[in-house]
Amino acid sequence: MPKIVIIGGGSYSWGPTFMRDILGTPELVGSTIVLQDIAQDRVDLVYALGKKMLDDFKLDFHLEKTLSLDEALQGADFVILTITTGRLESMRHDLEIPAKYGIKQSVGDTTGPGGLFRALRNIPVIVEIGRKVMEICPQALFLNYTNPMTVLTRVLAMQGVRVVGLCHEWIGVREHLAQVFETKPENITAKIAGVNHLIWVTDMYADGKRVFDELPAITEQVLNGKIKVDEDDMSVFADHAKVKSTLFQLYGALPAAGDRHIAEFFQHFINESTNWGRDYDLILTSIADRYTMEAEAKDLIESALCGEVPLEPFMQDVSSEAANKIIRAVTCGEKYVGIVNLPNVGQVANLPTDAVVETYGVIDSLGANAITFGDVPAGVQNILEHHVHQQELTVTAAMQGNREIALQVLLNDPLSSYLTVSQAKQLLAELLEANRNYLPMFFKS
Repeated sequence: MPKIVIIGGGSYSWGPTFMRDILGTPELVGSTIVLQDIAQDRVDLVYALGKKMLDDFKLDFHLEKTLSLDEALQGADFVILTITTGRLESMRHDLEIPAKYGIKQSVGDTTGPGGLFRALRNIPVIVEIGRKVMEICPQALFLNYTNPMTVLTRVLAMQGVRVVGLCHEWIGVREHLAQVFETKPENITAKIAGVNHLIWVTDMYADGKRVFDELPAITEQVLNGKIKVDEDDMSVFADHAKVKSTLFQLYGALPAAGDRHIAEFFQHFINESTNWGRDYDLILTSIADRYTMEAEAKDLIESALCGEVPLEPFMQDVSSEAANKIIRAVTCGEKYVGIVNLPNVGQVANLPTDAVVETYGVIDSLGANAITFGDVPAGVQNILEHHVHQQELTVTAAMQGNREIALQVLLNDPLSSYLTVSQAKQLLAELLEANRNYLPMFFKS
């Protein structure tokens, strides 16, 4: 049975989720799960929860923990990546420093100044992880869940790693569409392409019937309030679909991610004129929100360990994430079909070759292959090409420690494009200084 390594296994949210999903997959009984992390206290806590899962439910899996990446990767068949270099304190700088310049971000992990600096911090770490994978377990299938998804998957692919980027945004949008069309999510099928957090639906079916032509009326009803999406969700993750509905009416294709992510790719939605997104029912996720969510996740683990919270409901609630499904399919000699991030080898004909794009794909024991999409519409192509080039420049800036290229990315980013050159230089300098410990390559004499 396979050896599955979770890098960042001390994550209070992802660690338990991946363990539960794998443990809840009968075909994977006998597998080894290795939790690897750089934080002893975190990996110890998640490991203790995993041991309790195994003991309480008498599950036949092997669970290990380690701080050594080299040790973890020995004999690995699958590697799952979920890390945040610098954790929430580094992300505080990503949000709070740009805010002083009038730049507010709804997420800050893919584009905008926050996305840029999350990439700059993560890329050197990912390069080292990729190097070790190619040295120790080059045949392992690498499942990347870490953001910025596109640039990190690109870096790993450049190193020769058998990498697939995975994201759950379409899963959430599909659930909302299923409610509108009064069917089950799995009965919604679509033609989809783009880059991570900015994929576009250009055709769609519900229960086998083509329903794409109904989207103009549906998006209009979303915008005028007759259809209320996520009406009862009071969390920061609520997706009221007004951003994607607006874009559908402009471009004739439907963005298929949460509005919080989509909005950051454009200059139209998060500014003073829109009441910082409130006109589109956007909620900007703060650092305080994130600390609260992390504390809640940790508290749930501790409560389960001391018996205050029963584990059974959690164990039964297998997530919609793809990792365990992919591992099961590959292990059993079957095929998994779903949304994947892979280098463009022609699946999106009018986007640059080798850029990482998100489309439907097939994964089996031979690897991951994208399903041909064709051309994205011209207006969508114009948007995506800009961000593809931004992402490629971000990789170059990180690999070279090049301030000039990082400045070019910042100046050409929609959220910060209104800055003067001197303001952009000052913002870049402040963010670099705040991240000095993680970005020594930008401070060479």
